[in-house]
Amino acid sequence: MTLILFNKPYGVLCQFTDRTTTGARPTLSAYVDTPGVYPAGRLDLDSEGLLLLTDDGALQARIADPRYKLPKVYLAQVEGEVAAAGVEALRHGVRLKDGMTRPAGVERIADPDLWPRDPPVRFRKTVPDCWLKLTLHEGRNRQVRRMTAAVGHPTLRLVRWSVGGWTLDGIAPGESRLAPSTPDQARSRSPAHR
Repeated sequence: MTLILFNKPYGVLCQFTDRTTTGARPTLSAYVDTPGVYPAGRLDLDSEGLLLLTDDGALQARIADPRYKLPKVYLAQVEGEVAAAGVEALRHGVRLKDGMTRPAGVERIADPDLWPRDPPVRFRKTVPDCWLKLTLHEGRNRQVRRMTAAVGHPTLRLVRWSVGGWTLDGIAPGESRLAPSTPDQARSRSPAHR
C-alpha cells in the first residue's frame, strides 16, 4: 500500500488530467509520478495544501468519507477582522444553501509561517485581514469559503494543513513524501502552534 502526502500548490487541478478543451491547466501529473495512486478527497483549484494520494481503495474511502469523521484542519486568511460573534457562529454551525454545517473548531490565529502564494493574495491597505484555524469533520463542496462568507468574511487564501494526523509539516509546495498508512503514526504540530 502506498500513501503520499502532497502539498498542492495554488492553481493545480486535483486530478491527473485536465479534461477541458484546452487541457492547459497544471495537474497532479506534473508533480506526482507514482503509478496507480489517486486522490483521497479533493482540494479546489484555488486552494492549497495537503492532498493525500493512495493506491488503496479502502484507505481512500476512510480518508475521504465524512462518516469516518477524520478532522481536517484549514488555515484561512479572511477579509476583515473576525469578531468573537463571527467565530462563535462558525463554531456552532452556519446555514448554507445545502443546510446547517456541523459544529467546527474555530480560532483566530496569528499569521502562520507559510510559504508565499503564487500569485500573491491581493493586498488592500484599507481592508484588514486575519487568519482563522478551522477544524471540520465534514467535507462539503467549498465549505470553508462558504462558511466564512456566510459570516461576512470572504476567504482570501485557504490552506489545508492536516487530515487526521497527517500534516504538511516539512513539505514545500509542489513536493510530496511517502507517509505512514495510519494517522496515529503521523502526529505533528500545526504552524499556528510553533
